[in-house]
Amino acid sequence: MTFDRNENQQGKSQEHEYHHENAAEDPHANDATPYGGGDPYADYRTTDLPFTDLVDLADRRLGAGVIAANDEFFAQRENLLVPQRAVFDPERFGHKGKVMDGWETRRRRGADAHHPFPAPEEHDWALIRLGAPGVIRGIVVDTAHFRGNYPQRVSVQATAVDGAPSPEELLTDDVKWQEILPPAPVRGHAANGFAITSGRRWTHLRLCQHPDGGIARLRVHGEVVPDPAWLAALGTIDLISVLNGGRYEDASDRFYSSPTQIILPGTSRRMDDGWENRRRRVRDTHDWVRFRLPAQGAVRAVEIDTACLKGNAAGWIALHGRDGETGEWCEIIPRTRLQPDTLHRFVLRARAVVTHVRLDAFPDGGVARMRLHGTLTETGAAELTRRFERALA
Repeated sequence: MTFDRNENQQGKSQEHEYHHENAAEDPHANDATPYGGGDPYADYRTTDLPFTDLVDLADRRLGAGVIAANDEFFAQRENLLVPQRAVFDPERFGHKGKVMDGWETRRRRGADAHHPFPAPEEHDWALIRLGAPGVIRGIVVDTAHFRGNYPQRVSVQATAVDGAPSPEELLTDDVKWQEILPPAPVRGHAANGFAITSGRRWTHLRLCQHPDGGIARLRVHGEVVPDPAWLAALGTIDLISVLNGGRYEDASDRFYSSPTQIILPGTSRRMDDGWENRRRRVRDTHDWVRFRLPAQGAVRAVEIDTACLKGNAAGWIALHGRDGETGEWCEIIPRTRLQPDTLHRFVLRARAVVTHVRLDAFPDGGVARMRLHGTLTETGAAELTRRFERALA
């Protein structure tokens, strides 16, 4: 394994306020207070992180996984990518100690009694396979419930390797890793956010904690960059799927859940695994959500699924599309009644060539999934290829 630090691609903390000089003097400056009972999230620390609107490239639902770690003595590495927020049970202990909902390593020790602390370069690590390769715009290292046992610093390295490499293959000297987040202080029991400025396409990450400790969750927000050769081999694809580079742009309401979930793979398994807005009380208005395709595509069929939405599905929907940023919105599906907890399929009379679509919900209500079946146009395929090649440079 080779390692390269590029100063132009370092991550920048969105929580600079706690990266103060006192942290260098007091290693416990970023500790949280001990749990005192009641709601464990009452004193959880977070801040506004704009990049979290982007898809989580490390979402387990996209196929991401924590494929190796050097140590997971207290808590398993797989907890890092659990979609739900970390839970805390103050009464739960096991044979190895307190059971934590995250990845937690044992306490590192020095070489001997005269050197009880680990050497400065020693650290723990975990290898993460992204579910969808892409450009990373921000990382959240969540230390929820790790109040005095979180790492003093974290760093992240990234690489791009085709296929499905094993952990052993990723750790060979032939693989070049790029540091996208140099060692940075984190707070205990907090959402620690870092903006990433690298514009390259990555497939795997190496999360390091210096020197040891626990991390509850890892979120890797960015933009999917699919392989155009793979999409061409498939032929007909879901043009709006997150896995193929579709992304959410804007919505009238996202009170209960993110509209990005509409374009996730698979079928919704719970009511909150889709897009649900609040109850609309203003007459002659409606809710909507807008998406961008990976590139210009020709849509031939549409699926609208209201799985698990039984008393709160949208009453009616309509679908419009446009070609280009300034194109006119054209009707793809007219206003149509929906049934709750049902998959609806629409075959279009003529293909719709679009780069954007807007799903309207009347007057409000939820949609679990949407699929746009079709193919990239020649123009769209060429654009996607250019984007893919730029992300490899």
